[in-house]
Amino acid sequence: MEMEVWALIMFGVVIAALMIGFPVALTLGAVSMAFGAVFLGLGFFELLPMRIWGIMTNFTLLAVPLFIFMGIMLEKSGIAEELLETMGMLFGRVRGGLAVSIVIVGALLAATTGVVGATVVTMGVIALPALLKHGYRTELATGTIAASGTLGQIIPPSIVLILLADVIGVPVGQLFAGAVVPGFLLIALFIALIMAVAWLKPEHAPAIDVKKLQAERDDSSLWAAVITSLLPPLLLVVAVLGSIFFGIASPTESAAIGALGAMLLAIVRRRLNMPNLQSTMQQTTRMTSMVFLILIGATTFGLVFRGMGGDMLVEDIMMELPGGVWGFLFVSMLIIFLLGFFLDFIEICFVVVPIIAPIAIMMDIDPVWFAILIAMNLQTSFLTPPFGFSLFYLKAVAPPSVKITQIYRGVIPFIIIQLSVLGLLVAFPDVVTWLPQLMDEMQGFG
Repeated sequence: MEMEVWALIMFGVVIAALMIGFPVALTLGAVSMAFGAVFLGLGFFELLPMRIWGIMTNFTLLAVPLFIFMGIMLEKSGIAEELLETMGMLFGRVRGGLAVSIVIVGALLAATTGVVGATVVTMGVIALPALLKHGYRTELATGTIAASGTLGQIIPPSIVLILLADVIGVPVGQLFAGAVVPGFLLIALFIALIMAVAWLKPEHAPAIDVKKLQAERDDSSLWAAVITSLLPPLLLVVAVLGSIFFGIASPTESAAIGALGAMLLAIVRRRLNMPNLQSTMQQTTRMTSMVFLILIGATTFGLVFRGMGGDMLVEDIMMELPGGVWGFLFVSMLIIFLLGFFLDFIEICFVVVPIIAPIAIMMDIDPVWFAILIAMNLQTSFLTPPFGFSLFYLKAVAPPSVKITQIYRGVIPFIIIQLSVLGLLVAFPDVVTWLPQLMDEMQGFG
């Protein structure tokens, strides 16, 4: 049997082991080293230390722990609770308004935290009981929270975009700019879906009693609360993303600005104490260690896969697909979508993307556009049953009366929207590419 075929068998063994539940980093490292030792010899791994050193000294990847720290610190500062409370009171006067406020808050948290699990859990704990209490249909309530929580995958600053930028080899700022319009499009369509449900089936998304709202808080104090809740995170978003888009700071430097800004907001809210700081640092260390261990394992896998000629075999297969570029796009997006049913986005990002990205570049596919398509696809994987991570995050904090089947049914319309937006981005690449091009022109590179 050809060595290239054994490379594909190695890929299949890794995917099967991950689906069974073996640890990602150890699986990638152990399987690839076993196959490499048999087919390439132990001397082949003399190249590995230099590859790992390159990862650990990568300046771009330094943004990962900084953005994770920023997100967790903002969660500790209580911004999410204030946003959900004030936005809920502002929009709750109209049918579907509570659900709309959750989408808006989810978008703001995505732009400030970028941590999907924290966003879904926070909104699930605070908002889900309120939605159910006010008579919202369980499917609509759970679907809205789960989908809004995943916006952190596509709205900058996103950990996924940083990892994809490193894997594909494009500037992080370009991906951040390319994701802005698709992110806003998703937000608009999520809100449109909720308003359509509220209009067609008012009993599924009722309004809150206006008299009760007015008794709890007058309009002047409500608007003051909205301003004080919205202004700090918006200023932080402008500082972080604006410094990147206008060329003032690199993504890593802007991540440091965001981390410092999150600590300042925690100080203002009197939440920056030793227990919160210690907890934030511990969670940041755990998540960062997980990402980098997986990246080291994926680097080992990629080294062996290429050494065995697997990349050339995959390239030959993809080049022979009918339809040329469009055939390649369809198959690659379908593979990522199906694997998203079972694998985490980090696993797909580090195992699958390094195999298909060089083929896309060889076909003259815009790497920024291709990366955003992958990011949108990976975001959908957070919602796809049976193993979408957002579904499990939400179920873990939902009241016992909420069944997992209700959550599954609730996310289906949002999955359809995300796939529709993915199709739109495929059909109209300018939706992604025009802002990065404009950013280049503003910085004098156009």
